[in-house]
Amino acid sequence: MSLQRLAIAPTQLQNEQVSLSASQQHYLRRVLRLQTGDRIILLNGQGQAWLAALQEGATATILEPYILQTELPLDVSLILALPKNGFDDVVRACTELGVSCMMPVISDRSLLKPSPQKLERWRRIATEAAEQSERQTIPPILEPIPFAKSLAHRPDTRSFIAVARGTWPHLLTAVAADSRPSAIQIAIGPEGGWSAAEVEMAIATGFQPVTLGSRILRAITAPIVALSLVTGVLESQQARE
Repeated sequence: MSLQRLAIAPTQLQNEQVSLSASQQHYLRRVLRLQTGDRIILLNGQGQAWLAALQEGATATILEPYILQTELPLDVSLILALPKNGFDDVVRACTELGVSCMMPVISDRSLLKPSPQKLERWRRIATEAAEQSERQTIPPILEPIPFAKSLAHRPDTRSFIAVARGTWPHLLTAVAADSRPSAIQIAIGPEGGWSAAEVEMAIATGFQPVTLGSRILRAITAPIVALSLVTGVLESQQARE
């Protein structure tokens, strides 16, 4: 039987003892029916994990480090123009697929103006998805910013922008043909796609336009497809090595 994974904040860990929040206690004790002495895996969301045992009250004791190797061989981040609906599913699926960071942006055609409550919800979904998919890290979801501000140059990062129409190379081909960079980032547009001005601005900043295929994808489908393509290439290369 696999052990339950639980993400904790660094402040919860002191001297091999972990203080569990009320919601974590409820989940472990009431929902999962775990008892004192039962073992769980604790994740700090930054690549570290430990095997721990539940204690009486609201604590767990660290027993030993727990080695996980579930992350992609390099960082893959997404710049995501916020869709009108369905971003919860995007966060969940992309976290499961291994995204390193999600940067929501407001584009010319964005319809959603997120509230702080939505951002907090997305971060909670990312935490839950990381636990479920046995990841070592929890991908941060940054504060939404205008698309233009997301285009700052990042040394050694291979940058792509998905464009719905045109004769651009396929993302799969572009990633597979590239010598491995230190990181990859992909910009995915909203309903209706990026505006021509946004594509030109991205190209001027060093982004390579790519296609995700011959069909027009929904704004909530495109990031999942893009990340699946990149994940397949990277993990295939890793297996060959």
